[in-house]
Amino acid sequence: MQTGLKDRPILVTGASGGIGAATVRRLTEEDAKVIASGRDQAKLDALATETGCDTLAFDLTSEDEVKSALADIQIYGVVNCGGWGGEIATPMDTDTAVFDKVIDINARGTLLVTKYAAQNMVAAGNGGAIVNVSSQASLVGLAGHISYASSKGAVDAMTRVSALELGKHNIRVNAVNPTVVMTPMSEWYWGRDDIGGPLIDAMPLHRWATEDDCAQPIVFLLSDAASMISGVCLPIDGGFTAV
Repeated sequence: MQTGLKDRPILVTGASGGIGAATVRRLTEEDAKVIASGRDQAKLDALATETGCDTLAFDLTSEDEVKSALADIQIYGVVNCGGWGGEIATPMDTDTAVFDKVIDINARGTLLVTKYAAQNMVAAGNGGAIVNVSSQASLVGLAGHISYASSKGAVDAMTRVSALELGKHNIRVNAVNPTVVMTPMSEWYWGRDDIGGPLIDAMPLHRWATEDDCAQPIVFLLSDAASMISGVCLPIDGGFTAV
């Protein structure tokens, strides 16, 4: 498959996390010019040493920082992967301060990066592609995920509206909606038999996703191979939302 990503500058937020870092690795294998952003500079530096990517630090929750960071760089593509899981809580006992923070990082952060990256992309006139990393939690009801699901539902809505608004500039916008990636951070909850067991039992492929399972579809959606795909929210969930 010819991706057409060689020498194209791609910004990846959340690159110090698992899916973001895996996406950076896959993009550099396609010889894209990757700009990795994230909260952990040490992890970004290690990723840069490993892959040759550039790094760019900014706070997703600060409009001034996002605007300043993206003001002077040329971008063909964006992967909005920066995010925060928040808490496990019901609508009755959720902490509204946590809710606000999850929305601030996941939804507002995605909007800010899209806003200023798209301005550059439109001005350059070369088209491009944006991929938002959403979640299975936006597609089905998952207990305890009121804050996280709300933020990712907003990301899905932004994806569709942005695809509509930016299509005339030949900029495609899509989302991926992964199921659980079983990392040490998620194992404390999803690794429990009473929590993760029913999900795995209901999933046709009967396994958790890996970071690379998520990264490869992201690279596809950025690529010329997906040149007629826009406005899609693509489940990467082993068939869970289909049954």
